[in-house]
Amino acid sequence: MIIGELVAVAIIAYLLGSIPFALIVGKLAAGIDISEHGSGNVGGTNVARTVGLKMGALVIFLDFAKAIGVVILAKVIVGDGVLFVAGFPLDWQVARVIAGLMVMVGHNWSVFIKFRGGKGVATYFGGCLVIWWEVALIGAFIAAITVLVTRYMSMGSILGSLGVLCALIFLTLFYGFTPIYLVYGLVAAALVVYQHRENIGRLQAGTELRLWGKGKN
Repeated sequence: MIIGELVAVAIIAYLLGSIPFALIVGKLAAGIDISEHGSGNVGGTNVARTVGLKMGALVIFLDFAKAIGVVILAKVIVGDGVLFVAGFPLDWQVARVIAGLMVMVGHNWSVFIKFRGGKGVATYFGGCLVIWWEVALIGAFIAAITVLVTRYMSMGSILGSLGVLCALIFLTLFYGFTPIYLVYGLVAAALVVYQHRENIGRLQAGTELRLWGKGKN
């Protein structure tokens, strides 16, 4: 039954998303609890600042990869099954969106570390790459240019996610893309912005430190 398969996708995605690679890498590479150093954020940026750029890049890659893997797995689990509810199809596309969102939720609020976690950026772009890779590249390009120009990782993350959302709005309105992807972009961007709420406050106050500076990010 496809409802059961979608529930399974959600649970698996959450559990895989909950794997705290930043915490694991921090322990193995430096013998520290990354949540007690730097900003306390369990993510790649804090690892880069606290342990080093190579280990930070490794964490970002692992978080990116777990999202790619679980979104691919979602289609395998659901297959070609489809169930229409009030005329709306529940199918592999919905499964991928559920997986993409739940892996972010798991990453941000991990069951393995008392519902703490990162900010979901790498998992967002990893899932988005599978769901619609061209849109993911648009967001990644916006994020990269923003970081290069401003050196604010937080600003790049926020604008990159909003760039994906804007692209999905355009494609849905003018090219008839399935609305479920727009729902994905909207909810995922909201999660990214919410997790960066403290960074937004510091950006407004002019106290946000630039990339690779000491302090929170």
